[in-house]
Amino acid sequence: MNIQLLGTSGCHLCDVAEKKIRLLAPELGYTVEKIDIANVDGLVEQYGLAIPVLRSESGQELFWPFDEENIVAWSKSL
Repeated sequence: MNIQLLGTSGCHLCDVAEKKIRLLAPELGYTVEKIDIANVDGLVEQYGLAIPVLRSESGQELFWPFDEENIVAWSKSL
């Protein structure tokens, strides 16, 4: 399964979130696709103040702040 990490360049929290999800993704059986919200129409308006956000293929979202425990619990609900 693919998980999207919604963020943008220059976002410190996005960098922190990316490190967390990239460490856990292989263990959980996920691949991570990084999406820069600045490059996709409508995403800045939708997520501009909420990033970083994890989004599943089915559209379920996990908003920051999240830690490893939150990521694992969220992934089990997918």
